Amino acid sequence: MTEAATRYLYLARHGEATPDESGLTPGGRRQAELLGRRLRDVPLAAIHHGPLPRAERTAHLIGGQCPGVPLHRSEAAGDYVPHVPARAELPAESADTLLAFLAGATEEERRRGPELARRALESFTGPASGGEDRHELVVTHAFLVAWLVRAALDAPAWRWIGLRVANAALTVLAYPPGRPSSVVLLNDMRHLPEELRWTGFPPDRHDRRI
Repeated sequence: MTEAATRYLYLARHGEATPDESGLTPGGRRQAELLGRRLRDVPLAAIHHGPLPRAERTAHLIGGQCPGVPLHRSEAAGDYVPHVPARAELPAESADTLLAFLAGATEEERRRGPELARRALESFTGPASGGEDRHELVVTHAFLVAWLVRAALDAPAWRWIGLRVANAALTVLAYPPGRPSSVVLLNDMRHLPEELRWTGFPPDRHDRRI
């Protein structure tokens, strides 16, 4: 039997995107470079990234600070709705608000999202095989970060909604063999100067003094 070890999964939302989402703003590029500097001493085995330009560009900028770490494009690391809950799954007092938030999801997103979310869990989570701890980075979008945090905590499927993630913030999950998964860091921005923090986050949900 192959010995298992702990997988450390580093999750980052892409840097601040341009209004048309075709790339990164100057601030977004700087965010990505600073996150790469923070991670360059981590023994990353791989950097996975979604297929959209803002995630791909962020991953390449991070990779420029982490020489020798291979980059892998992954549909499962893309931007999609991982789970659309039925009303019965939701707390009665907030069901209308939560369903309204998801009302714009297309039929294609509702059909394809859950399968991609399943593939993400299969590809990126769980203990590592081979007997040595494994460190991997996934550069993705806010919804997938929320989905993977929810799964690490064994929370109900709908509970990914409401977990907001800032651009280039770092979240770290741990999957030790024989023990529950855990959240090591969540939405950490200590590598960013104050003026580059909280982008992509609703103005009423943060305090720039943090």
